[in-house]
Amino acid sequence: MIAVVRAVCRPFLQDRLLHVLLLLAVVLTLWHPDAVRDYPQWVNWTTIMTLAGLMLLTKGIEVSGYLDHAGRRILGRLRHERPLALFLVSAAAVLSTVLTNDIALFIAVPLTLGLRNVAALPVSRLIIFEALAVNAGSLLTPIGNPQNILLWQQSHLSFAAFTLQMAPLAAAVFGVLLVLTLLAFPNEEIEVRLNAETGHWDTRQMTVCAVLYPGFVLALEFGHAGPGLVAVIAVLLLLYRRLLVTVDWSLIAVFILMFIDIRLLTGLSLLRPALDAIAGYSDVQILWAGLLGSQVISNVPATILLLKYLPASKVIAYAVNAGGFGLVLGSLANLIALRMANERKIWLQFHYYSMPMLIIGGVLAWLLLDL
Repeated sequence: MIAVVRAVCRPFLQDRLLHVLLLLAVVLTLWHPDAVRDYPQWVNWTTIMTLAGLMLLTKGIEVSGYLDHAGRRILGRLRHERPLALFLVSAAAVLSTVLTNDIALFIAVPLTLGLRNVAALPVSRLIIFEALAVNAGSLLTPIGNPQNILLWQQSHLSFAAFTLQMAPLAAAVFGVLLVLTLLAFPNEEIEVRLNAETGHWDTRQMTVCAVLYPGFVLALEFGHAGPGLVAVIAVLLLLYRRLLVTVDWSLIAVFILMFIDIRLLTGLSLLRPALDAIAGYSDVQILWAGLLGSQVISNVPATILLLKYLPASKVIAYAVNAGGFGLVLGSLANLIALRMANERKIWLQFHYYSMPMLIIGGVLAWLLLDL
């Protein structure tokens, strides 16, 4: 029992972003202590339940080991650096459309780090491009990243309609990323030495989670996030109870605090005139607000802030998703990838590729808004 408690509490103790958000909430609440009773009303619980269900299922797919096994088998067949880079970038982008951007990184980055023992490869550069890839891929679907989950729930669009709305920008940004990948990685031959069998994988767990996944998405589609989450938890409690302990529940706490902190900040009289003006923004101003706001406070808080004053729309979706590029703070996925790489130089190197993607993504978003 003690080990279980430690496993659950460890992410909460180590998550610095959570600590900052919690401290901010405490400080702001000191000015408005009566606001505590309104906290539950400020949180979009449908979004939180959606995120929790997706985290459970994607964690099940991740720890089953099946995707890692399949990826390594494919890597063992590649003999040149450029095809390897294109494969990793494409795989990360595709996975992020259904497994969310952070979970896609939890699969792609460890697999890439394992290549350090296989051949002399630009691993840091590969990880940077995987971070860019999950930002590009995840913007396509309503379950690809947290800001899209929130926008989807607020817009009341169907899964297909939201995806169709995002498809032009996703295709354009991913096309640019593929060109950049071709330029950044030479077509040099590499020697990959991987064993045919690289570890154990649980086929049944992979199958169970893969079956539950579309069922949960259908529940979301028809507005039954609560019952869908209960069903997912019930099945996992019955078959894979340990899985519930391995999920990083601190991420849920981060998003709950984001909702609370944004409402507390927008209630400050000092900021109120500037924030109230957001309701009258034109599309171009909304685009700029989403792009620049994402660079300052990350794209998920920027989305929450904009949705307080504006209805969910295509321009907000384009702005905050393109805003995931640029500075490392633009998206939590960027932070996850670079922290997993655990290399100092990668932080500066990341911006060499990410800043051009921000500029290109912003221009593409502006050009595609009328489609």
